[in-house]
Amino acid sequence: MNYAETSIKRQKSIFNGLLKFMKTNGIKKFDKEIGMDFIRSRTGTKMKGFYGTGDRKTNHYMKPIQNLLEFIEKGKVTFQMRSKIPEFQCPEVFKEEYSLYQDEYDERHYAKATIISHNLILHKFIYYLDENNLSSSEEITSLHLIEFLSRYEKAKPKYLATIISNLRSYLSFLYQNKFICQDMTIHLPKVRIMRNAFIPYSWKTEDVKKLLKAVDRGDSKGKRDYAILLLIVHLGLRVSDIRALKLSNLNWSRKKITLNMQKTKQPLELPLLDDIGWAIIDYLKNGRPETKSDRVFVRHRAPFDAVGENESFHRELHRYMIKAGLVIPVGVHCGMHSLRSTLARNMLEAKTPLPVISGVLGHQNINTTSIYLKIDINGLRKCALDPEEVFA
Repeated sequence: MNYAETSIKRQKSIFNGLLKFMKTNGIKKFDKEIGMDFIRSRTGTKMKGFYGTGDRKTNHYMKPIQNLLEFIEKGKVTFQMRSKIPEFQCPEVFKEEYSLYQDEYDERHYAKATIISHNLILHKFIYYLDENNLSSSEEITSLHLIEFLSRYEKAKPKYLATIISNLRSYLSFLYQNKFICQDMTIHLPKVRIMRNAFIPYSWKTEDVKKLLKAVDRGDSKGKRDYAILLLIVHLGLRVSDIRALKLSNLNWSRKKITLNMQKTKQPLELPLLDDIGWAIIDYLKNGRPETKSDRVFVRHRAPFDAVGENESFHRELHRYMIKAGLVIPVGVHCGMHSLRSTLARNMLEAKTPLPVISGVLGHQNINTTSIYLKIDINGLRKCALDPEEVFA
């Protein structure tokens, strides 16, 4: 898997130590509990599981043991971020409905990232029910819903609306599948979030140029990041589509990028512009690690495989912003998606028709694209009314 020689030696040394630990203690079979006992014997760290953040010494032992456990279970080692919270253990009384609801995600064709996001809220709700000693979902009352939601009284309206939406989906599922006799969704409050209530953040043209200039294109990882940034800046590709982009999606003879979007599952064809094409070629020839992966962009630390499904390249973007001397606006989420908004604004300013912008951004509905109308300041100026005429 092209791990560095030093990493292989380090892990081999830890595995030899593990073997001695097992021999000394008369242990014949390795498992998760034995792994945690071994780490505790070497570091003094008392672990409940392989989650959270540890000190440098603990992490030094934890990663090889995680790799070994994964290899025993799956027959291979893959890159995985260590979870910050313990793995969800569904209480026995809710297991059947929880399992069936996970199947429901597949039937709805939810993306994996969406499932993870929804489950984070669902897990908290199920744990809350268990804390209150409910023996079945049939015992859920309106008071339980109110008390659970009151935990988020300081949350932003948009996040609260997301929580309520997820609860509504789960409770509807329980009612439709006869796990509960009453439709509990009627007790959920309605938080109306206007689709056009938020103004997308967009960059100044000179700031985008500074950002691109800040990328070290002599560095292998810099070559990757530069090509990724160009795909968003010039074509507006979503990060999810960049993560999933395969070598077979690049048609060099036709100068086209053809793919099925991760979010909508709809086909999308975009021009393989010259600067993007040369940036990708530079990365493939001079920056991309040797790997069997069919993805265009891969990790630059072993294992050299596809980047994680939750990778947003947020850290890389902010590192280049700081290097470029750009001021990050207070209270604004300035992620990769904001560069997509910038492309929409630039196209609007160039008087590109809305249906064309919608096609480039991969929107199924032109109403989604219309959100970007509010960042076209020059266009909005033409809509300004004369107060004297209005109030005359």
